[in-house]
Amino acid sequence: MEEEIMTIILNAGDARSKSLLALKSARKGEFEKAKELLKQVSQSMILAHDVQTKLIQKEISGEKQEISLLMVHAQDHLMTAMAIRDMVEEMVVYAEELNKKMEEML
Repeated sequence: MEEEIMTIILNAGDARSKSLLALKSARKGEFEKAKELLKQVSQSMILAHDVQTKLIQKEISGEKQEISLLMVHAQDHLMTAMAIRDMVEEMVVYAEELNKKMEEML
């Protein structure tokens, strides 16, 4: 189970980092780069979420899962990455819309 937990942590961490890079790209006006990074974020999130779903399904089917500090840490990473991704997606859209309006004003 440690391998699955580490897969969640690694992919959630990758998603979090790329989300923040996407935000930095949007701040620079690099919207296509930001969108590409967010696509990569989605891929990492899918990998992490798939492992989480498999662990949940095992527990539902009666296979007891040991709750460890490492598992709690993995869940924390995943939920934080999901929240950051959601916020960054909205912020990139907002920044792009604001940029277009500014350009129209000039």
